[in-house]
Amino acid sequence: MTRSCTYRVQLHAGFTFDDAAAVAGYLAGLGVSHLYCSPFLQAAPGSTHGYDVVDHGRLNEELGGEAGYRRLVAASRDEGLAQVLDIVPNHMALAGRANRWWWDVLENGQSSRYAGYFDIDWDPPEQKLTATVLMPVLGDHYGRVLEAGELRVQREGGSFVVRYYEHEAPLSPRSVDDLVAAAAKRAGSDELARLATSLGHLPHALLRDPDDVAERHRDKELLRERLATLCEDRPEVADALDAEVEALNRDPDRLDTLLRRQNFRLAFWRTASEELDYRRFFNIETLVGLRIEDEAVFVDTHRLVLDLVAEGPVDGLRVDHVDGLRDPEAYLRRLAEASGGAYVVVEKILERGEALPERWPVAGTSGYDFLNRVNNLFVDTTHEAAMTACYHRFSELDDSYDEVAHSAKLQIMRQELASELERLTRLLAEVCEAHRRQRDHTRRELRDALRELTAAFPVYRTYVQPGRPISERDRAHVDRAVSATIERRSELDPELLRFIGELMVLEHPGRAETELAVRFQQVSSPVMAKGVEDTAFYRYHRLVSLNEVGGDPGAFGRSVESFHADNAQVARSWPETMLTLSTHDTKRSADVRARINLLSEIPEAWEQAVGRWAERNERHRRDGWPDRNIEYLLYQTLVGAWPIDRARVGAFMEKAAKEAKVHTSWVDPVPEYDDALQGFVIAILDDDRFVADLEGFLGEHRIVERGRTTSLAQTALLLTCPGVPDLYQGTELWDLSLVDPDNRRPVDYERRRRLLDELAGAGPEQALACADDGGSKLWLARRLLHHRRRRPHCYGPAAAYRPLPVAGAKGRHAVAFARGDDLVVVVPRLVVGLDDDWAGATVALPAGRWASVLDGSGSVGGKVAVAELMAGFPVAVLARTSS
Repeated sequence: MTRSCTYRVQLHAGFTFDDAAAVAGYLAGLGVSHLYCSPFLQAAPGSTHGYDVVDHGRLNEELGGEAGYRRLVAASRDEGLAQVLDIVPNHMALAGRANRWWWDVLENGQSSRYAGYFDIDWDPPEQKLTATVLMPVLGDHYGRVLEAGELRVQREGGSFVVRYYEHEAPLSPRSVDDLVAAAAKRAGSDELARLATSLGHLPHALLRDPDDVAERHRDKELLRERLATLCEDRPEVADALDAEVEALNRDPDRLDTLLRRQNFRLAFWRTASEELDYRRFFNIETLVGLRIEDEAVFVDTHRLVLDLVAEGPVDGLRVDHVDGLRDPEAYLRRLAEASGGAYVVVEKILERGEALPERWPVAGTSGYDFLNRVNNLFVDTTHEAAMTACYHRFSELDDSYDEVAHSAKLQIMRQELASELERLTRLLAEVCEAHRRQRDHTRRELRDALRELTAAFPVYRTYVQPGRPISERDRAHVDRAVSATIERRSELDPELLRFIGELMVLEHPGRAETELAVRFQQVSSPVMAKGVEDTAFYRYHRLVSLNEVGGDPGAFGRSVESFHADNAQVARSWPETMLTLSTHDTKRSADVRARINLLSEIPEAWEQAVGRWAERNERHRRDGWPDRNIEYLLYQTLVGAWPIDRARVGAFMEKAAKEAKVHTSWVDPVPEYDDALQGFVIAILDDDRFVADLEGFLGEHRIVERGRTTSLAQTALLLTCPGVPDLYQGTELWDLSLVDPDNRRPVDYERRRRLLDELAGAGPEQALACADDGGSKLWLARRLLHHRRRRPHCYGPAAAYRPLPVAGAKGRHAVAFARGDDLVVVVPRLVVGLDDDWAGATVALPAGRWASVLDGSGSVGGKVAVAELMAGFPVAVLARTSS
């Protein structure tokens, strides 16, 4: 099926399979070809996003289960829609017994049938964690929680669990032998005593041989069933067991002895950052890493998804967090083979100048590279110095973005991701012991060197694997990190740093050496994500529209020429990559960014405005809080999202402050700062004079109107540039959403359906008359999507990308290009400077006759006035009618 456009929906208990089925007709009418679904395999109870999968073999019951999904498939097919599914191969949610694989690991340790499914370090340097899994769920130190009586054992038939409020874990069958023996004595039951002896004779949970593991599993299950049956048949035995459990719960010493025999270690939640012994998703200890490189794990986690691909409902896949995998290329090759070459895109953040590995058998990325390519096009590079000076004067900070990002990455590795760094340090120490020139480095020196190298890494990760050629690009990334670290930290041993760099590109053979190189790649990625996108992006606020997923706030806009060059490269190399402007993960919607970008064109007026606002709002501070830096973020946010209620602003500012981790954080909140910030937000929004000044600024500079023009230009680019466009739920109308959960609010589809019907036969004038309702954006999307479906050759892989020259004094304010021989696109940029006057700018149309896709008006090849092309609508899309 031709992929003309995907439409992303977030499925959850409030928007189920049936809800998605109900909008299938609307989406088809809009011109969408594919319903693009968030993960819908069985997730943790109450999941709002689906990325916390607990069972890969079932469809999510909270979404409607198998029956609901089949209704969605039927409704989609009736409307001619296929599906793209977001899949999560990197990790699973722990979620207690909801994840039966993890539950089995907690009960049976290394002898679990699923021990090899998870990326667990069974032999960490801390002896207390050897052959156990850390469970950092306690609200205080273990001993204090134990002695407070907050840990309680309970019997469930023939099994026993320990509970701590909503958390629970299964007790090892072997460990309850003493408990069962005491109950046997209490009940005078010889049969129960024999069961206790048999439980005690179960092998230790250290077996790894598959046959031994299977035999142990059969034995323990048989004993469990016998115990459950005995309790059912002999009430006095059940009573004795329950009485013994209660006695155990009243005796901290006995309970401690029992818990020390488990295959898990209950611990204070703060221990996770330094002592966690399994790979996790970023810093979330409730999401455990999968060993997807193991064939059995791949098969068991992909069986249902591949069935859906083979049966036809699912036509494409989006792979979440591909950089978390041990070997992304091997995984993607296996996926391509198993799926019969299905359409696959990867969630991959490309730093500026970075390219997707050519060897990967995928169609491209999920679109963040395009998002930032477009976003930067609407930033006025000529005012970078003025905007930088304004920010530094207002915030009273002078660090560059690179310095802010580097510092944030170091902080993340000292705190939230310290356990990941410690695992690398242990591997490096093992390697250095075998290399005499590096043997005498202390653990601290090794840790510091790794931390600094990781912080200096210019990309999320490299893709070095044993047995494969190492790309020059990967070598260059490593060399750059080493050189930068030597220059920045002269006190570190440069020979050690170069040695680590050599290890990163496998110049020293050996098991530990290879393991270090591979593991490093799985750590550098979360360090970049948490240090940059989830920390530095909330600290550096020069122009916050640039602080976007995959973006570089240190780069201020881009030229039209570089935009064209990148699009031409995409057309040649990744013609079916996904394109997007907003997602469930973006920090701000495209429409919010469009408004904020306008500030780059009016730096003097902006500085005067924020100066007035700060002076007036000084009265609302408490002891100097909030700080000037976050105040600067607040004013940009109001410009981008106005009108907005104080609850949404307050929630966004709370998240921004805590993600920044400067004055407060999620881990270590500072109530005084938090209260001062919220009080400030409420006070300024209740201040009529401030609100009037804000609205006066928006009106004087026509921020809303010009933001809409920019949004229409962005939408036209999304729907005409090389690739497969994706619309995020609800963004076909104006969408002034901020970061999640704000961008996951319910979508009013009835309103959209009604407006789509009203505009069915409308022309540009009627569409623009509905601009306040978002009608102009919806109308443009429908026009272009229907044209994509009617004339796919104008947009598909065969349609080359060719820049078209724009001449005249205002030529820099237009972007023009051709797709193949039959389509021309012209959109405005930097519309403040344009000021509704094209000043005679012309675009050179290819020879032939052309008709507007939007209103049918005709043009002839050659020099055509841009003003003429955009006389009826802010963007122009022309289709050839004859040569």
